[in-house]
Amino acid sequence: MSPQSHALPIVIVPVGVDDESLDACLAALEAHTPPGTRVWLADDAQAGPRGHAIIERWIARTSLQAHYTRRQRSIGEVAHLDEALTACGDVDVAVLASDAAPLPGWLARLSACLQGDGAIASATPWSNAGETASFPRIGEVNAAPDDAGHLARAAAAMPGAAPELPTALSHAVLLRGTARQRAGGLDAASYGSWYAALIDLSLRFSGQGWRNVLCETAFVSRNNEGAPLDGDLDAIAARWPAWHARVANFLMDDPLRATRAQFEHLIATIGPPDAQGDLFA
Repeated sequence: MSPQSHALPIVIVPVGVDDESLDACLAALEAHTPPGTRVWLADDAQAGPRGHAIIERWIARTSLQAHYTRRQRSIGEVAHLDEALTACGDVDVAVLASDAAPLPGWLARLSACLQGDGAIASATPWSNAGETASFPRIGEVNAAPDDAGHLARAAAAMPGAAPELPTALSHAVLLRGTARQRAGGLDAASYGSWYAALIDLSLRFSGQGWRNVLCETAFVSRNNEGAPLDGDLDAIAARWPAWHARVANFLMDDPLRATRAQFEHLIATIGPPDAQGDLFA
């Protein structure tokens, strides 16, 4: 294992039921993550026979340090992910949706973002379907990027200012292990979806003085936005009554407008890749 990959966070992929998206996710993870990176495919009894076969083939040939666990019976998305995060202790963990596809350099740049400011508890990359972190249009499901390498090079040239987000987003997020431990585990009793439990965790981070930020040097694509389960948004509103207004104001005021414009300019002007360039950098 290289020193760089050893220093990178653990990646947890909560396995879903969409076999095609899982296959694409694992292919992108393999292509755009340094060899030796620790990856945990955590299956809450979701994958069917085809999904299980996809995972087995991938595990057999991957250059990543990958492990697969599967529960015999589902305990629920939030409870299962909380078990996995708890097992990681105070290690920083990137949670990657199994229907998402990371672009080159994604994990190293998320890690650099987290390391750049000790007050950051969560770092979320851009996504074409990332709500407040959506690119090129905020709050929309945009088309997935045609040229992942070109877009990733443009993202790498962004300044890395780590602007604030209302909460982290579920397409991909890097969580600081020490912050996660201080904030407590995920609330599986109140929320049915990782989408909602992550909002709650982010707001607890904020309440303790931590930051939830956009890592504008990294990008993870996704076909659709994350979504809550029935009752999740009501539970968030009851616990965090200011949350809905804060997100609505963020979408209307669009404080990331200039940041997205800078990103678009870099996409339009960035040159070809360095022949010696490292896509993992």
